[in-house]
Amino acid sequence: MTFKRTCFAVATLLTVAMTAHGADSSDKTNAPPAKKEEPRVLAVVPDATTKPVVQTNTLTIGGESVTYTVEAGMLPLLKADATSRASVFYTAYTRQGLTNAAARPLMICFNGGPGSSSVWLHLGGLGPRRVKLNDDGTMPPPPFSLVNNEFSILHTADLLFVDPVATGFSRPTKDEKAEQFFGQSQDVESLGDFIRLWVTRHQRWLSPKYLCGESYGVFRAAGLAEHLHSRYGMYLNGLVLLSGVLDFATLREGPGNDLPSIVFLPALTATAHFHKRLPADLQANLPKALAEAREFAQGDYAIALLRGAALPAADRAKAVAKLARLTGLPAAFIDDHDLQVDSTTFREMLLRDQGLILGRYDARITGRDGDKSSHYPRFDPSYAATLGPFAATMNAYLREELKFENDLPYEILAGVGPWNYDARSSYPSVADRLSSAMSQNPYLRVLVLGGLRDLACPIDGVHYSMDHLALDASLRKNIVYAEFESGHMMYVNLPDLKKLQHDLEKFLKP
Repeated sequence: MTFKRTCFAVATLLTVAMTAHGADSSDKTNAPPAKKEEPRVLAVVPDATTKPVVQTNTLTIGGESVTYTVEAGMLPLLKADATSRASVFYTAYTRQGLTNAAARPLMICFNGGPGSSSVWLHLGGLGPRRVKLNDDGTMPPPPFSLVNNEFSILHTADLLFVDPVATGFSRPTKDEKAEQFFGQSQDVESLGDFIRLWVTRHQRWLSPKYLCGESYGVFRAAGLAEHLHSRYGMYLNGLVLLSGVLDFATLREGPGNDLPSIVFLPALTATAHFHKRLPADLQANLPKALAEAREFAQGDYAIALLRGAALPAADRAKAVAKLARLTGLPAAFIDDHDLQVDSTTFREMLLRDQGLILGRYDARITGRDGDKSSHYPRFDPSYAATLGPFAATMNAYLREELKFENDLPYEILAGVGPWNYDARSSYPSVADRLSSAMSQNPYLRVLVLGGLRDLACPIDGVHYSMDHLALDASLRKNIVYAEFESGHMMYVNLPDLKKLQHDLEKFLKP
């Protein structure tokens, strides 16, 4: 080794040794100040191993002070080897100060989609906090806000809101694919697993239990009732079926399927009445207009559609005139569309002379899309009126009020396609599962709720499905119906929200 290299090595060793003992070979007085290392910020992403967040609050309902706990957390969906395949987010509200808490009803709530979180039922009508909209359900100017919901049913039942996997904060665990949950059976099985575990951990097996589903959540609830019964022996007390579908033959048009035209007609009549497009005698009396629409739909209209091209010209002319009377659309337009006007075209055409399109979820609500060349609206004004307020307030509520921190987005509506239906035909149905659950548990009661101006899932479609259940006549007394003035999410309309509370109270206290 050369002299220079030897000296350099020695100097290096001395420097290391001095540094290790707190010395420095450099002049400290001239050295720049040490740069403070910034702490690394990690993402906050809770899962089923994270402890739930619990708070206690008070709400006044009907002049009664209701103290409750709210629990926001996640539960695992377990595989056979007890490892987790997903973490499911929930928000639970439990009334406090009761002497017999186990006897208190528990209502388990979810929306539909498929791919929707439970935000709509949660902050729309059932929970103790709700989105502040205009009283008629239209959107106020942003920013948006939450208010106490004096029309909640928390004084009558405890509430559990659950977000299926891929919605809300619910996510599959690492190396698990969300697609394994995207199907009719997979969805029912995963929600059934969640309900069993939540009920077990919270000691609610002996409580009266109800499912409340909206939209596709009605389809889910019917399947879940039978699944919980057969898989876990969990018998339910009731189902609340809100603005939904049991048989897709009532919604999906297709060759040889005239059923959607029949079950949608009363909703078209109710909508035309709201917008003052009916003849004077019908405009003066909504019950009369609805009765006439339903009688025609299930009688001469059904026969006319059944006969098709074999329908005599005179009978066709009568059907055209009757449809014009009941929908407010020009007779020539109806004739050109071969007696069938789908709801999407109706939304575009009814108020075209005013440049207005109608909402799909709530046809009372109108908007302008600036395109008069199309027979189809470019967006849904009723959905646009709710998405912003519900998204903003849910994100604020979870982190700012409930203190549940999660840096992942809360998925209001998630993409969950393609969805795998257990269908032998083009029209999936759970009517057989609902009739099975009701037949095996004769105490299972069903409350069917729907808005008259719902052009997504008209209430007459569920009526049709319920009327065709393979069910003994003695069990039909367990089915109750209620109609509302607005649409799919009737609770955004304040008068309907008040009625919803009353109807649910009555159903939960038979």
